[in-house]
Amino acid sequence: MVIMYDLIVKNGTLVSHNGVGQADVAVRGGKIADIGVFDAARAKKVLDCTGLHILPGVIDTQVHLREPGGEHKEDLETGGRAAVMGGVTSVFEMPNPSPLTITATALADKVARA
Repeated sequence: MVIMYDLIVKNGTLVSHNGVGQADVAVRGGKIADIGVFDAARAKKVLDCTGLHILPGVIDTQVHLREPGGEHKEDLETGGRAAVMGGVTSVFEMPNPSPLTITATALADKVARA
């Protein structure tokens, strides 16, 4: 039986805990299902990554989103979109906008804005 995938990311240089090398990434249900070399016919969609690196999602531990008080520089939406476009899957926001996010009330406000 041939296993089908939603997406195969092909021909890229894969960077993983096993090192760096040529491999494809098969995705099913929005999650990585397998890593190896796959026939493109086994997927609904194929993304050719020739000449590109395939990296695990990055966690940025020092993000300055500047909301509230500095939205003219960046806000939660623009910073979040920029992170996603750069392959960042999680961010730790620095609690230093104005006013500072250092109380339960300020944190609740930040969560409501998100």
